[in-house]
Amino acid sequence: MNFVKKVVVTGPESTGKTTLALELSSYFQTALVSEYARKYIDELDRVYREEDLLVIAKGQLANEEKKIASANKLLICDTDLITIKIWSMVKYERCSPFILQEIAKRDYDLYLLCKPDIPWEPDPQREHPEQRDQLYDRYKKELEYYAKPFIELGGSKEKRLAEATLHISSIIQ
Repeated sequence: MNFVKKVVVTGPESTGKTTLALELSSYFQTALVSEYARKYIDELDRVYREEDLLVIAKGQLANEEKKIASANKLLICDTDLITIKIWSMVKYERCSPFILQEIAKRDYDLYLLCKPDIPWEPDPQREHPEQRDQLYDRYKKELEYYAKPFIELGGSKEKRLAEATLHISSIIQ
């Protein structure tokens, strides 16, 4: 399925990523890879631990592999392993070698980096409302470090969607 372009929606917590990913999937009538961590953590009967991040990473990748078969020229991913790396480094100051290896070997056609310029929305799984700007800088540095193709998206929901659809349209033609 090499003809399928893969786009990752990424950025710090509460920056409109899931909303944008859903809108893009609908707009392009294609498959969406949801954020595996949400479901996994919701189903835990305890607080998550460091070893859960490896399970989450593998679940995210497995869901991506499943969804690519139903993609219509494009696969929208609501996160990737760079997010799990950042999460792991912030919380545990280290990251699984498996996650690091997978980041280095996986290719995506475009990352949409969402700016923290919209209001924070509380959620039981969100942990860092006061660090969104610092986390945004960290996401940007990671994307640059791995030489990932990305654009930064800010402003209203409508502005983000319009800019994202424009950039995605240019890579799927």
